Amino acid sequence: MTFEPLLHASIAIQIHVAAVVPAALLGAYLLLQPKGTPRHRLLGKIWLCLMVITALSSFFVHQINMFYGFSPIHLLSAYVLFGCWGAIVNARKGNIEAHKRIVRGLYFGGIVGAGLFTFIPGRIMNKVVFSGDEIAPVIVIAGIAIVLLWQLSKEIWHRRRLS
Repeated sequence: MTFEPLLHASIAIQIHVAAVVPAALLGAYLLLQPKGTPRHRLLGKIWLCLMVITALSSFFVHQINMFYGFSPIHLLSAYVLFGCWGAIVNARKGNIEAHKRIVRGLYFGGIVGAGLFTFIPGRIMNKVVFSGDEIAPVIVIAGIAIVLLWQLSKEIWHRRRLS
């Protein structure tokens, strides 16, 4: 592991990584801990702020230049911004099921899903984590995908039992 590629990256990428890494860790913690507590509400607000910073900073990252400096990943950033707003609105209205659904989507789509693509060979985070190794990220991504699919299947079976 080396931080050199990140230190030589643009300030937008550095801000993006500085926001998304704690958002990933804090988000996992929040998903696993009891909900509705004062701690959950405080940490949830911090997490949403980190997600907004992550999304906004991504609009200044133009490494995949498909359309005037932007790429489909920037659509995910817009989704994250709207999702953060929706999570707040639904929590305040007491619509906890919608709040949960949105937050899970933001975490698994905006952090986990998008994060997997950052480990593709040639990307900065691949160089940071794997020092440019070609096969290690494929193994890690496959492992993460298996765990996520397992979790998803558990959730689907749980919902089927409830209905």
